[in-house]
Amino acid sequence: MADISRRLGRRHLRSAPTSYIRHHRNGRPAHDGVGLSFWFRPLSAALSEVPVNDRELAMAFHARTADFQDVTVQATVTYRISEPGTAADRLDFSIDPDTGIWRGDPLEQLSTLLTETAQQHALDVLARTALSAALADGVAAVRERIAAGLAAEPRLPSTGIEVVAVRVVAIRPEPEVERALRTPARERIQQEADRATYERRAVAVERERTIAENELASRIELARREEQLVEQRGTNTRREAEEAAAADAVRTEAEAARTVRLAQAEAAAARASGEARAGAQAAWLQVHGEADAATLHALAATRLAENLPRIDSLTLSPDVLTTLLDRLGRGERA
Repeated sequence: MADISRRLGRRHLRSAPTSYIRHHRNGRPAHDGVGLSFWFRPLSAALSEVPVNDRELAMAFHARTADFQDVTVQATVTYRISEPGTAADRLDFSIDPDTGIWRGDPLEQLSTLLTETAQQHALDVLARTALSAALADGVAAVRERIAAGLAAEPRLPSTGIEVVAVRVVAIRPEPEVERALRTPARERIQQEADRATYERRAVAVERERTIAENELASRIELARREEQLVEQRGTNTRREAEEAAAADAVRTEAEAARTVRLAQAEAAAARASGEARAGAQAAWLQVHGEADAATLHALAATRLAENLPRIDSLTLSPDVLTTLLDRLGRGERA
């Protein structure tokens, strides 16, 4: 929208760089161009403002496919007014000289023209396309048909309009049909998910079975080795017992042999000792048998003296001495 200011009964217009301004004074062209700025008298001026920048036009319309299913088409058309003078001649782009606001609604007319043209070509394509094909590949087909139809539309160049781009955002069926169409896909996805879950569970069960088998095999191997260990321990114990018994037998035999030898030695010693005592006794008896009585008495006295206890001191009273002498005297006489 142009910026209009007032001063002393005159008006000053200043436009944007993206706006085309046409000024007629008393029916004659006074100013014509983009981004103008000038003074004018409102009573004798006729002003038009045409935007020359790119504009986006979003549109949504209903269509019916070949199998009689209603769909909604969402599209966007980018256009620009490439010939603003032609557009100002064909459409009412006049603005109020006091406010700079359009007196009509020219952009709405352009939107209606573009929407109806695009809708006509989209309906033509979808009317010959089944719903499944329209949902699968209809976006590209509809976009190409709308772009070709707008490029071939004679009213657009004659109005000074150039179509820059066409985009079809989506083609959507009715909610009930869309839910019905989603059901098989959802069921298929659910089946795939269930199959993946079952496979995952089967793999988990197989792994658990493998782990259990490995544990059982380990236990069996451990039991077998424990059995071998018990057998080996028994063998070792038996071998140790046999070796201990053999050692005890050897030790017993050695002790018995030593005892026998010791007994034999003791017997021989005792025999030799007895023989020696017997010989000594025989010799003693022989000597005593050959000796006279006085000698025997002396020997007996000597032996008796040897066996008597030791007398440190002896006290003889006169009576005892007299008796002994008396006995000795009688003994000499005898």
